[in-house]
Amino acid sequence: MVRANGAVSLRELARVVQTSEVTVRRDVRALEAEGLLDRRHGGAVLPGGFTRESGFPQKSHLATAEKTAIADVAAGLVEEGEAVVVGAGTTTQELARRLARVPGLTVVTNSLLVAQALAHANRVEVVMTGGTLRGSNYALVGSGAEQSLQGLRVSRAFLSGSGLTAERGLSTSNMLSASVDRALVQAAAEVVVLADHTKLGTDTMFQTVPTDVMTRLVTDEPPPHDDRAATELQALADQGVQITVAGSTASGGVDGMQGRRPRRDSPLPVQRRGGPTAQLRSAPAGLLEQQAERARVADMRRR
Repeated sequence: MVRANGAVSLRELARVVQTSEVTVRRDVRALEAEGLLDRRHGGAVLPGGFTRESGFPQKSHLATAEKTAIADVAAGLVEEGEAVVVGAGTTTQELARRLARVPGLTVVTNSLLVAQALAHANRVEVVMTGGTLRGSNYALVGSGAEQSLQGLRVSRAFLSGSGLTAERGLSTSNMLSASVDRALVQAAAEVVVLADHTKLGTDTMFQTVPTDVMTRLVTDEPPPHDDRAATELQALADQGVQITVAGSTASGGVDGMQGRRPRRDSPLPVQRRGGPTAQLRSAPAGLLEQQAERARVADMRRR
């Protein structure tokens, strides 16, 4: 599966082989020891340093449930009559399908897949950039795309990418795609990054959105034993990024998000879809303690 797709998540592997993530994680460690793959937070990639970019057919089958949950939450941030930019990617394509129901919306995009998802939405105006078609992800790139974005101003940008770290922010594996994404960021008052847990801690070649430019991150719940992903989320929170976790099973209401960047000396609310707002502790050790406790409870249940 790694050879075919370039990257896989532990959740997807566990689903395909019908076993637990604990078993899959053990086998992935063994395969890494043989040099057949490299482990990443919540998944595995082909060996060789920076993650290479997978094509659209491969990406579209990775972490599909997580992308759907993330898109559901992100769509709730968009209000009637807004103007937004939406970048290329499989997660943003899922978002576009939900934006088709928002009346009076204007969507600027360089993605043919995003435009296609909105093509029959009568109350949504779609504005496409110029540029050269990049077939691997059906996106318009190059100087034509960048020039068409000059002078544009919208309320927010929704972007995805190949990797996300607290140190470098969002990154991608292709230089042309990265350049257009940076132009999309310049056009928006707020930047919302959509990234599932498999991208947390993954670093790729070209930076698109520095951490201090990110307003929000919409992601999914990392696996219980993925301490490094939880630490990465804490580091992003410490740098002032608002974090919304989609797909939580907790009950209760979701607090509204008003687009305000939190003060860096205050704990950050991590908002969970379908659950009450939780507080991230100011030190990563707090999260690690919680992860360790969940691991202990899970181990007792297995016994």
